[in-house]
Amino acid sequence: MTWYLIVLLIISGILTGFINTLAGGGSVISLSVFMMLGLPPQIANGTNRIGILFQTLFASGSFRHYKVFSLNEGTKLAIPAVIGSIIGAQLAVDINKEVFNYVIAFLLLFIMVMMFIKPAQWIKGNENLAVKKPGWVQMLVFFGIGFYGGFIQVGVGYFLIAGIVLGAGYNLVKANAIKGWIMLLFTAFALIIFVINKQVIWSYGLIHAIGNVVGALVGSRLAVKKGTEFVRWVIVIFTVITAADLFGMINLKNWLHI
Repeated sequence: MTWYLIVLLIISGILTGFINTLAGGGSVISLSVFMMLGLPPQIANGTNRIGILFQTLFASGSFRHYKVFSLNEGTKLAIPAVIGSIIGAQLAVDINKEVFNYVIAFLLLFIMVMMFIKPAQWIKGNENLAVKKPGWVQMLVFFGIGFYGGFIQVGVGYFLIAGIVLGAGYNLVKANAIKGWIMLLFTAFALIIFVINKQVIWSYGLIHAIGNVVGALVGSRLAVKKGTEFVRWVIVIFTVITAADLFGMINLKNWLHI
């Protein structure tokens, strides 16, 4: 492996880890890089999970260090997400990419609109919801999010944040921390499925993970220091960019020269 390939993978990892930790959609970059390097979509999808696993592990540890959340706050929501991710990963073979991209893009824009309709709930959370145990509706929602995360990963952070804020009542900074913990758990199981099906290139994934970790640590620190309003605007900006890329209005590959 050449030195410039190693540098490319690490830089891609830093961008992916930073964006994913503060908002979501960073996998648009990593998947583009992997496929540009010649990996088939399914193998790029599987290889991407290595960096996501390390990124969420270190981001969760960082958020725990700053006492942003406790493990109990996310684990109950993670159980249905893990089950969904296992099923989603098993089905991640034949993807109608064009239709799927449009669906994701519409959902991302819907979440962005909701952030402006109820800005107070995103910033302050809802204590009445936060103290309640997750109900069946929340369980089904997180099963669906987990299924999507296991299937394709791109943009799952946005859906997790929306589910945690609107469904569980936490503010954006805490939701970001819980998001990372849930992603860590379901990514571990999804990665096992991809490994079993021999859809992982370890050399690319582990080098990329170095950058993921750096980006995650920087992103988690910024989220804690800057607060919920900063996180909200970061999410809005990257939601628009991710959706525009999925609609084909812009091309992130060309923007980033990859």
